[in-house]
Amino acid sequence: MTSLLSIRCHLLRSNQDRLRLRQSLREFSALRKALQTPARSEGLFQHQSRHRLVQWFQSSKQHAEKKCGSQARNATRTSRPSLFQRLGVQRRNWHPGTSDLLTADVGIGKPKDITSKEMIKSMFSYIWPKNNISFRIRVVVALGLLVAAKALNVTVPLIFKYGVDYLNDHTKLLNVDDTSSAIFTVAFSVMIAYGLARTGAALFNELRNAVFAKVAQNSIRKVAKNVFLHLHSMDLNFHLSRQTGALSKAIDRGTRGINFVLSALVFNVAPTILEVSLVSGLLFYKCGPQFALVTLGCVASYAVFTLAVTQWRTKFRVMMNKADNEAGNVAIDSLINYETVKYFNNELHEADKYDQHLKKYENASLKTTISLAMLNWGQNAVFSVGLTAVMVMASQNIINGTMTVGDLVMVNGLLFQLSLPLNFLGSVYREIRQSLIDMRTMFTLLSLETDIKNKLNAPALKVTPAESTVTFQDIYFEYARDNPILNGLSFSVPTGKKVAIVGGSGSGKSTIIRLLYRFYDPQAGKVLINGQNISDVDLDSLRKSIGVVPQDCILFHDTVYNNIAYGDLSAPEEEVYQAARMAEIHESIETRFPRKYQTQVGERGLKLSGGEKQRVAIARAILKKAPIIVYDEATSSLDTITEANILNALHRVTEGKTTIVIAHRLSTVRDADLILLLERGKVAEQGTHEELIANPDSLYSELWHKQITAADERRLSVDKDIELTDTAKVLDEKDSIPH
Repeated sequence: MTSLLSIRCHLLRSNQDRLRLRQSLREFSALRKALQTPARSEGLFQHQSRHRLVQWFQSSKQHAEKKCGSQARNATRTSRPSLFQRLGVQRRNWHPGTSDLLTADVGIGKPKDITSKEMIKSMFSYIWPKNNISFRIRVVVALGLLVAAKALNVTVPLIFKYGVDYLNDHTKLLNVDDTSSAIFTVAFSVMIAYGLARTGAALFNELRNAVFAKVAQNSIRKVAKNVFLHLHSMDLNFHLSRQTGALSKAIDRGTRGINFVLSALVFNVAPTILEVSLVSGLLFYKCGPQFALVTLGCVASYAVFTLAVTQWRTKFRVMMNKADNEAGNVAIDSLINYETVKYFNNELHEADKYDQHLKKYENASLKTTISLAMLNWGQNAVFSVGLTAVMVMASQNIINGTMTVGDLVMVNGLLFQLSLPLNFLGSVYREIRQSLIDMRTMFTLLSLETDIKNKLNAPALKVTPAESTVTFQDIYFEYARDNPILNGLSFSVPTGKKVAIVGGSGSGKSTIIRLLYRFYDPQAGKVLINGQNISDVDLDSLRKSIGVVPQDCILFHDTVYNNIAYGDLSAPEEEVYQAARMAEIHESIETRFPRKYQTQVGERGLKLSGGEKQRVAIARAILKKAPIIVYDEATSSLDTITEANILNALHRVTEGKTTIVIAHRLSTVRDADLILLLERGKVAEQGTHEELIANPDSLYSELWHKQITAADERRLSVDKDIELTDTAKVLDEKDSIPH
């Protein structure tokens, strides 16, 4: 890799670029020595070290750019317009990076400003679906049960009033010594009615919850599925720029928020408004307008206080959520890179970094708790003032003879009954505010649009193994301003031929695969398959026509069988086994894996070696039966013996198919029908292996001889180790011979 960087540095025409890369190269070499591992290592460390080095290289490049000064950059920008400016198109891509939550935050598409009204309207479209009559019936029945429950709730204090008044006025009629007489007294009947009303109200409430539960859960499931599908419909640019932990939390919190808001609006907010109206009306009718006005004033003061304080508290909840996201991301990143942490003895460093984020969460959580205590106390104070005022008024009326003791009991019961939903309303409002924040994040995800999408009525791609020519026609592409990757690239891969693409780091090799899969669209030029522009055909048919074996084969946390069958989920078992045989992994699965094909591969396939993961990827590509096959440096991280076995499997798979091979080791593409060497985003050299090395002045020949020399040095080092080992064995044997 160091040699390729040196060549890359030599090829750069800009003195500024040379200065940046040479400085990075010196630091890179030092770090590479520290992270170097044995050649046969195929475990997690190799992959993570490479990832760490790439991250370091990007950061060191940015550091070098800062050191160059703003004048040099401004001069470059002034003298040389960007590729987008030269082509007259708008930049749509963002160079891959990371964001805390949404790609919109880092410039990938402008998200739609989602209002609370729009979110609630969208939610109600799920609970009142046009094509599901049974769900509508459930909603109507649930609302009917709701009204019945609230009506019974309001009648409970009224019934209690009549019971108390009757007992107070007719105590002599209640003979507790005579059971038969007591049963038939009016007072006893009123008490029975009181109990039945309370029981009926509770029953209707529970029936309402049971009837509506299916509607609510189905709505949540549909929303979660739609978000999940939408995320998969986003382009690669989006997924390279997001953090999985934060995105997962956004979806989880959003769906939970929908559940809460649905239940709160339908069964808490609306019922509370109904109950306040019924209580105020009953007090107005039975006790006079002043009682109704005091009650409404108390409720209004309670609501205003709750809204104001909750609005103030919202910022603390936002801070707490942000700190929680950051702490979760740090924990996930550290645990994923467990081996790297161990290799450098940085457990305490990781713990301290995690603790710093937990401290932010602790501080935000403390502010949230204190402000909640203030809110709860204020709510109780407002309600207590209102209740005291009403009770004083009722007591005066009793003394004046205009009200009875039963009226006092009724007023007290109505207000205390009203306090329950009011107290809950404060909590509901707080949670609704938080839920709307969580939902806004999720609905913002849904509002993001991708540039990579099907045109209206796009036809399916017409391609077969007999007709599968791939053509790149004058392609211009760059991820970011002033950083062109492909600059007028043109080449063609004939049907059934194998074309290898080689070049230095950053020459655009992997970008070619991304353009072919249409993960990105070029700023100019066309990618054609059988003369069909891939931007004009159906995306699903395009991607079904291409099989890929990636450089880093990340497997699902599932069985070996399911990971292979992922290439064609409808394939019968025998085809899955046959694909494994062709990839030369069937025997290993049957003899070495503890549960054979049902063995779990671990998260990202970490229980398998690099060679085993590559064979699974090859088997998956075989099972897909695509007419076009792409290999993206499929053997770059493997040792020589494993590489040879993988190449044998690849040769069988690619026979008779249109094949594009992205290669780092030139020895792996010697049998290619055509080799393309990329330089500065163009094809600098092309030909067969023999034709290219025949020219000693060619860059390919230079690369070839450098790689051969490096391979010879490694082989010589291994031979010396073997020789020293054999010598030691001989000396040991001599020492063991008795004299």
